[in-house]
Amino acid sequence: MSLTKEGPRVNRWLQLAFGVVCMCMIANMQYGWTFFVNPIQERHGWDRAAIQIAFTLFVVTETWLVPIEGWFVDKYGPRIVTLVGGALCGIAWIMNAYATSLTTLYIAAAIGGTGAGAVYGTCVGNSLKWFPDRRGLAAGITAMGFGAGSALTVVPIQMVIKNYGYESAFLWFGIAQGIVVMLIALFLVSPKKGEVPDVAKVSQSKRDFSPGEMVRTPIFWVMYAMFVMMAAGGLMATAQLGPIAKDFHIADTPVSLLGITLPALSFAATIDRVLNGVTRPFFGWVSDHIGRENTMFVSFAIEGVGIYALSVFGNDPFMFVMLTGLVFFAWGEIYSLFPAICGDTFGSKYAATNAGLLYTAKGTAALIVPYTSIITTMTGNWHAVFLAAAALNIIAALMAVLVLKPMRQRYTRAPVEGVPTPAAAH
Repeated sequence: MSLTKEGPRVNRWLQLAFGVVCMCMIANMQYGWTFFVNPIQERHGWDRAAIQIAFTLFVVTETWLVPIEGWFVDKYGPRIVTLVGGALCGIAWIMNAYATSLTTLYIAAAIGGTGAGAVYGTCVGNSLKWFPDRRGLAAGITAMGFGAGSALTVVPIQMVIKNYGYESAFLWFGIAQGIVVMLIALFLVSPKKGEVPDVAKVSQSKRDFSPGEMVRTPIFWVMYAMFVMMAAGGLMATAQLGPIAKDFHIADTPVSLLGITLPALSFAATIDRVLNGVTRPFFGWVSDHIGRENTMFVSFAIEGVGIYALSVFGNDPFMFVMLTGLVFFAWGEIYSLFPAICGDTFGSKYAATNAGLLYTAKGTAALIVPYTSIITTMTGNWHAVFLAAAALNIIAALMAVLVLKPMRQRYTRAPVEGVPTPAAAH
């Protein structure tokens, strides 16, 4: 922080770092869930699909409430929203530790989703405001915290579950993660006028769209549909990775790679989280240079091929580790590309709210997750689920260059007075 005539100038890279730490602390709430599913089922005898409803409730509340939380951020700043969010995240996992009924598990999931959404929406929205010149990279680095933040705790959580029970894991990690977020929240601020550059390499809107204006444009709903298509497959893999490995009968099979030997599930979960994090700033940076839609086409297509290959070769332990890594690498970038393209298309003023509205697509996609268990039970394997997910990814890849790209050119190249109205855009 340096002093100017106007007062202290905030270091935007430090603000970005604060956001990353907060995202790391809430990452386990989504990416660590898969380790708790089987222990919960074994302890209480609840149906797996019933348990996964908690995951769906978490993702739905984490995403669908973000526009409201984003409005508070745009109006009151990031500090108070993140502070409350951190407290809710801690409370949720403490509740999970003592839950003896599905109802309690569901209520905790909703509380945790609300808290995680507040933290996630605040940190991503704040990064879009601080870095209008590098939105892809900034959103990617921030989202990396959420994607890779749980990588270092994969083994510790599994060890606590094995040695002390899943309840202790919920309790100890919940308290620690909540406290760290609340402390970091005290240092978060929004940029003031003149504190950020306005030069970018990609085309951007000539004016700021309010949330009401944005949702009346056809291009927003094209983005929304693509987001749902892409999020569905990745969420299925995130929530069902443990059950999939168990059904493939390779969860505990040792796999050796780069001189390291671990059970296939532990190895896959660790690598997946690292790649799921690295991909976000990587593809965000790429999109800053070659364009959002071109980057979407490449990464979405890779995801579709990876999911299909997993359905064919996933019963081999080594291939399971490698292919799940590819799937997560080609999936995680949606959490940098979609916020960035939203900011490019609709402006910075309402960035937190607008990105939050688009982010609700993840919640819509989460509604599909419980049905993957049902379909698998009906068909006896995961093949149909994998094929459907792969098809959605390929369709989204084609939509990026054939539909979204030409539509967005009208919103970013027109002068302020000539930006298409909702009626003219049809």
